[in-house]
Amino acid sequence: MTMRIADLLAAYRAGTTDPSAVMADVLAAGDAAAAADTQQPVWIARICAEELLARAARLDGGDRSLPLYGIPFAVKDNMDVAGLPTTAGLPGASRIATETAPVVQALLDAGALLVGKTNMDQLATGLVGTRSPYGACSSVADPAYISGGSSSGSGVAVALGLCAFALGTDTAGSGRVPAAFNAVVGLKPTRGLLSTRGVVPACASLDCVSVFAADAADAAAVLAVAASPDAQDPWSRPAAPPTRPRRGLVAVPQPGQLTFLDDTARAAWEGAVAVAAERFTVVEADVQPLLDAASLLYDSWVAERTADLLVLIDGPAGADGLDPTVAAIVRGGAGRTAVDVFASSHTLAALRLAAAPIWEACDALLLPTVSGHPTHADVAADPVGVNSELGRYTNFVNLMDLCAVAVPGPGRADGLPAGVTFLAPAFGDTRVLELAAAFAGETPDPARFPLSGTVRLAVVGAHLSGLPLNAQLTERGARLVGPARTAPTYRLYALPGDGPVSRPGLIRTFDDGASIEAEVWELAPAALGELLGLIPAPLGLGRVELQDGALVTGFVCEGHAVRGATDVTEHGGWRAYLAATADRPAATVFPSAAGDA
Repeated sequence: MTMRIADLLAAYRAGTTDPSAVMADVLAAGDAAAAADTQQPVWIARICAEELLARAARLDGGDRSLPLYGIPFAVKDNMDVAGLPTTAGLPGASRIATETAPVVQALLDAGALLVGKTNMDQLATGLVGTRSPYGACSSVADPAYISGGSSSGSGVAVALGLCAFALGTDTAGSGRVPAAFNAVVGLKPTRGLLSTRGVVPACASLDCVSVFAADAADAAAVLAVAASPDAQDPWSRPAAPPTRPRRGLVAVPQPGQLTFLDDTARAAWEGAVAVAAERFTVVEADVQPLLDAASLLYDSWVAERTADLLVLIDGPAGADGLDPTVAAIVRGGAGRTAVDVFASSHTLAALRLAAAPIWEACDALLLPTVSGHPTHADVAADPVGVNSELGRYTNFVNLMDLCAVAVPGPGRADGLPAGVTFLAPAFGDTRVLELAAAFAGETPDPARFPLSGTVRLAVVGAHLSGLPLNAQLTERGARLVGPARTAPTYRLYALPGDGPVSRPGLIRTFDDGASIEAEVWELAPAALGELLGLIPAPLGLGRVELQDGALVTGFVCEGHAVRGATDVTEHGGWRAYLAATADRPAATVFPSAAGDA
């Protein structure tokens, strides 16, 4: 049974549990899973119980405002964690990491508790989850069926409730196929949004760190912590704010374009489209350019896999535990020429251009995650063919510079899980997560789905919704996150202006403060810079603490300006003050060009 980040954080902040108790439950769940008849080889390295409990105890009574305080998680064993071996599923390549990968360190710094390192298809080469000398994972729904890979252990660990979330990687679909086969959410972020430094590369220009979680909001919470530019990662890039309007339009392929679904998978897909039609406006799109691009990944781009991994398998210890199918794939790129690679690059550029109309017609594209669900026997009979089939609807995503989130859909008639994937162009991560949440019947809370590349701004005065200066936000593409209140350490003043005009001024105090009504908005950094130019003295931007302990950018006032101003703190906010003084002869007004709190 999955555990949810939001539920754990709520329990911690309510004081009904603590990290030590949660970690004891995690350990018990791990022991029960290990003793079950259908044992799953989830772990390559599991941190010992004594160390886990000690780490949890150090968090007890600590800073519960940390965004991932006390949340147990796992990482795929191609990511470095200082002091632990990194194997990438190849025992002969095992080494003790001296530094922790930045993406993992960010989660630890946010209060998350690492449980262990998970099993995987060797060298992240495979979508099946069976190419590991540490054992083959199975779908949690039926041990006869594969778990999917290459992030097999990460997907299964979340599905079994052995952790609240797990990191995987995704080059060809490795963060989405296990999500589909184990009924969890799998987020493949925009390439470069999460650092891949300290991650064993499979195809470095396409590799992404992915997130498995119980629901879309939990995946968004992890993304908010883990996404950060890395100046030492040549593939890193900063987040960019969204530029396309939200229209509530979801595209599905034109009739006849999904030719590879088996009958059971097709019925599940048709059920998913029916659900989407209830939640969104569904339109059709020509997805053939995407499907055509999928084949390129194991054509010329296999040469990059050879460049990245040949040194590992042909090294002195590389033969230890080497999977013959993996070895053949890695060595297979050696025959590609530079001419082949450039020809494929030109083909890809043309396919990207041909696919552009898809994104002009919708917010996101909905596809099946996989075309069917193979058994272990199917894979044993045709390891390469089955693996290739699994990538038909996933292989093109990184090549086409898309983001994606796999989410459970209506189940198959045979009782197995079936998944669908929402896709959008790079930096549409928040939008696909919101759509995935809505598809699952949840109401996406903007506070739990921060926009990539934006900053949050707290307003307490005339920029509040419905007040005269709110247009300065909306005209610059700002999005309302929701209502909020400041910490109880502020006072609010009506500052004197020219004639009958007054403006609100927020001042932090050391004592005798109160909580003031606010709203939190999101906007692009450039838009915030424009807004700053509209703010007249003595007002400005600074850090404002909210009631939940979060620190955000907000409108503040210079202390000297409140001399002679009217203290309106007792009203609890600017709206209430305006309502209380609405009948006074000198009504409060705001010139449209003035900035204020």
